[in-house]
Amino acid sequence: MRILIVEDELSLREGLFDLMVGDGHTVTCVADGAAAVEVGVAEHFDVVLLDRMLPKMDGMEVCRRLRAARPTMSILMLTARASEDDKVAGLSEGADDYLTKPFAARELLARVRALGRRHLGNAASDVIELGQLHLELGQLRGTRQEVEFSLSPREAGIIRLLYRSRPNSVSRAELLESVWGARGSIQTRAVDMAMATLRKKLEDNSSKPRFLVTVKGIGYRWGEG
Repeated sequence: MRILIVEDELSLREGLFDLMVGDGHTVTCVADGAAAVEVGVAEHFDVVLLDRMLPKMDGMEVCRRLRAARPTMSILMLTARASEDDKVAGLSEGADDYLTKPFAARELLARVRALGRRHLGNAASDVIELGQLHLELGQLRGTRQEVEFSLSPREAGIIRLLYRSRPNSVSRAELLESVWGARGSIQTRAVDMAMATLRKKLEDNSSKPRFLVTVKGIGYRWGEG
């Protein structure tokens, strides 16, 4: 598996790196929250080991942004805070699991392996087949009439949300919060611009969309094709 370690304490970061590499994983390490979001959104990882207290951006905010950009990625939050409220807060922001420091290496490895199995199952369910349109959201790629194209994490998030919400409509505000990870800080015009770009990839005729259908006064819905 590909694992992203986000930990600002050097000795612990190096220890986690050695432990994960020794278990056969490919590992990337970063030391602050801003770097975690940049790398975690740009690259594909199966599991993220995320420290709760980080410089530049708190682990809770990192978790929320990574979850919005890559919904199927597994996130294991590591923290010295052991209260029930802290655990609930972490899980509410999108963490899949929560482990309190100090922890045993065997327990951490067991949880990482379990999350990895869950991630593979999620990735398999992220395949959409609709006639000449084939989408692999977990792999950020697709094919339309045998022409391959790539998807950004945000575009995959848009498709995933609309497809899973069908036949119901999804508002622009909901798209902003779920896919952009924004709560009123980005203009809804950003959604329309992203949708126009995505239609060029998915639709045979972007001016008459079959899949990404506009719902006047509300937002968008996934069409029948």
